[in-house]
Amino acid sequence: MAEKRDYYEVLGVDKNADDAALKSAYRKLAKKYHPDVNPGDKDAEAKFKEATEAYGVLSDPDKRRQYDQFGHAAFENGGAGAGGFGGFDFSGSDFSDIFSDLFGGMFGGGASRRSANSPMRGANLRARVNITFEEAVFGCEKELDIAFKDECTTCHGTGAKPGTSPVTCTRCKGEGQIMYTQQSVFGMVRNVQTCPECGGTGKVIKDKCPDCRGTGYKSSRKKIQVSVPAGIDNGQSIRIRDKGEPGVNGGPRGDLLVEVNVGRHPIFQRQDMNIFSTAPLTYAQAALGGELRINTVDGDVMYTVKPGTQTDTQIRLRGKGVPSLRNKNVRGDHYVTLVVQVPTGLNEEAKEALRRFDEACGNRPADKSAKNTDAGDGKSEKKKKSFMDKLKGTFED
Repeated sequence: MAEKRDYYEVLGVDKNADDAALKSAYRKLAKKYHPDVNPGDKDAEAKFKEATEAYGVLSDPDKRRQYDQFGHAAFENGGAGAGGFGGFDFSGSDFSDIFSDLFGGMFGGGASRRSANSPMRGANLRARVNITFEEAVFGCEKELDIAFKDECTTCHGTGAKPGTSPVTCTRCKGEGQIMYTQQSVFGMVRNVQTCPECGGTGKVIKDKCPDCRGTGYKSSRKKIQVSVPAGIDNGQSIRIRDKGEPGVNGGPRGDLLVEVNVGRHPIFQRQDMNIFSTAPLTYAQAALGGELRINTVDGDVMYTVKPGTQTDTQIRLRGKGVPSLRNKNVRGDHYVTLVVQVPTGLNEEAKEALRRFDEACGNRPADKSAKNTDAGDGKSEKKKKSFMDKLKGTFED
């Protein structure tokens, strides 16, 4: 299988490109390679899909952040963005205004050219789960309480009152779409719009089911188990297949996308797969070295500090970081910054010990007697008195 190209390269934009630049780049590629403009051209179709996939990711802030951090790996093997068109979910991206501007509404604001009675996949649901820092590192199981739609047992999903059936829409004659032609840059093109009368179903319910009120479904609260994978980061999402909105005309259900909110930790900070923290070091430990107890996500570990360690020295604990989403057996590292603590509130015995230590290091304190040299110097005192006597004599004369 050919290796995927970088999405920024596909669109021909810089990695710092804003939304307007992304949209403009995709607009040009869509106009050039769209299948309706290049009928039967497989190469153009492949390039259009590639550009659509790239824009679908980069135009979504969450997906773009995941892609910038993990690359294509963020959406592989059922990752946070896997699923949907070309292996991606573009439910958060809006292509309709681009297509409408380019082709004069020939795509009906994004509506697909399909039979009104063809199966259609249901919409995705979104939810959020809160977890701790440790749960994000090692993974966990969570339970969500969500509103889940099931087929109405009274009308069996038809939406019509028992004993009645939906009738064919008279406006679109059961097609679900209204078509007309319009002049565009490509000449006369066919425009397709969803029928406003039947909403694209091709059927109209005159007598609605009293239990579901014509929707064909009833909502109820259900418990959903969520398996949070080890190594997940704040803001990433977990996809649970077939737990979204029901499909139409027998189509499959959508998916449930669960966004993960990771709580802050009082000690640890995370960057990608690495963990960072600080550890206090006493003056004696820094000078003499010795064993130091350090907190990690795996529990306390003992580390041997070298003699003469300076404050802000950073050490690395290999394999004590966050597991990779792709392989939980591969972990990052834990970086610890050692901070030497200056003692406060010393008693006299401790102060004297520090003075002796300072002297032993060659840093002798100033001689106390030197402070009073002038006071004990007879010559200085004599000079001061002689000066005062002379001054006094001057005023007396």
